[in-house]
Amino acid sequence: MRQLLFLLSLFSSFAIAGSPELASEPEVNINSRMGQELYQTHCQACHGENRLGAMGPALLPGNLKRLRKNKALGVIKNGRVATQMPAFMSTLNDAEIEALGDLIYTPLKEMPKWDLSDINQSQKVFFKPGDLGEKPVFEADMMNLFIVVELGDHHATVLNGDTFEPIHRFKTHFALHGGPKYSPDGRFVYFASRDGWVSKFDIYNLEIVSEVRVGINTRNLAVSSDGRYAMAANYLPNNLVILDTKDLSPIKVIDVKDKDGNTSRVSAVYNAPPRNSFIAALKDIKEVWEINYEDKPPAGFVGWEHSYHKEAGDVVTPEPFPIRKAKVSAYLDDFFFNQDYSLLFGASREGEGIIVSLDARKEIGELDVPGMPHLGSGITWDYQGKEVMATPNLKDGKVSIIDMDNWQTIKHIETKGPGFFMRSHEKTPYAWVDVFFGPNKDLMHVIDKSTLEIVKTLQPIPGKTAAHIEFTKDGRYALMSIWDMDGALIVYDAQTLEEVKRLPMTKPSGKYNVFNKTTYSRGTSH
Repeated sequence: MRQLLFLLSLFSSFAIAGSPELASEPEVNINSRMGQELYQTHCQACHGENRLGAMGPALLPGNLKRLRKNKALGVIKNGRVATQMPAFMSTLNDAEIEALGDLIYTPLKEMPKWDLSDINQSQKVFFKPGDLGEKPVFEADMMNLFIVVELGDHHATVLNGDTFEPIHRFKTHFALHGGPKYSPDGRFVYFASRDGWVSKFDIYNLEIVSEVRVGINTRNLAVSSDGRYAMAANYLPNNLVILDTKDLSPIKVIDVKDKDGNTSRVSAVYNAPPRNSFIAALKDIKEVWEINYEDKPPAGFVGWEHSYHKEAGDVVTPEPFPIRKAKVSAYLDDFFFNQDYSLLFGASREGEGIIVSLDARKEIGELDVPGMPHLGSGITWDYQGKEVMATPNLKDGKVSIIDMDNWQTIKHIETKGPGFFMRSHEKTPYAWVDVFFGPNKDLMHVIDKSTLEIVKTLQPIPGKTAAHIEFTKDGRYALMSIWDMDGALIVYDAQTLEEVKRLPMTKPSGKYNVFNKTTYSRGTSH
């Protein structure tokens, strides 16, 4: 019965995404019919029915406002750097590309709606808090477990990090975002799907306990340091949604707009543990938002106060989840934070890199990073007595090493092509980076952290994408994904770099160690 309820909810996600209540296409005429037919054939699988987004983003005029139509035609023809958007120049002629361009810049006859009442109605609670046991139903080191997301057939696997044996495999929603988030104690894991569903899974009892649909096109999810709240970042609608993690009931919807009423998609949201805040990256507004989730936010959080003493009568008592905003000079798609979360390192698709003081709420420097750095995959370690950050590059074949004290680039390590993921661990001498984009996608570089040199390049399965390393709790083993329907999870000895084990899996996009994620390891993303 439990599985039946969950499967019914999975089917409902597809039904809702295409339902008349959410969207309807404009009136069909001769000029638009070609575009709609081409969209159904070539685009719908990634961008969703009615252009509302799925694995790829929604294709609506409001979501494309930063992209001029002639640029969009170029993307359709030539593909898009650092994404899975393919080139159609050999498949479609110029007239067909023009027809697709006309379609995606045509407003829907009725714009989609998904507000607080819709979110409330979508909530499903399979087990109330306290219904399930407080002890694990299996034996393992609970902090050395992995959740492996298998995008190929929409499943996730609970993997034992000591034996590398699967413990449980279960169905997920369509098109999960690759990065699930754990509760602070590691018992629960939260998933966000591109079509807006957030699910809570009890690892101890191996059960989905609740879920809710927070939007139509969702980017990612963050969980607060105290474990009480989750925040979802949406492309459609343009908002942030705060959830009570007990049962995923919605608490608040925050519309994302500037003082002039301009709205923005949310690229991503992150938890900032020392600040007890969520940090949001905005795709269409040049601002960084910090949302505090403490019961009593710090004095002055929402603005300048003459005195913090109650007797003075100037103390401002903010509403729950107050927001403070920092204006920046670029549209930031990607973030990295220093260890105390006082500084934010941001990057745009245009290659701009800036440094923002979250305390001062202003830019204080620039990053010398060429191409398109993937700061969200950046990591840190100690090098010659100083802390450095390393980031792969989505456009150029290089890894940039940056001094965290003066923000100067120490070295650009040349690689065999643009990379997406970079990982290490405090107890390993090596950092691993893939070559995710281009003809050398089957390679994985291993960099010596003490010399900043590539010491080995692995090619586990020629022709198949090798990506996304994650380490065991103790850093002894490194787990690699083979991104293919006939894929695998490959376990390496992190010292000898020799293969230890290979597990068949269906396009395992990523795997996430409970300990490394809940302790915010310097060698992994957060």
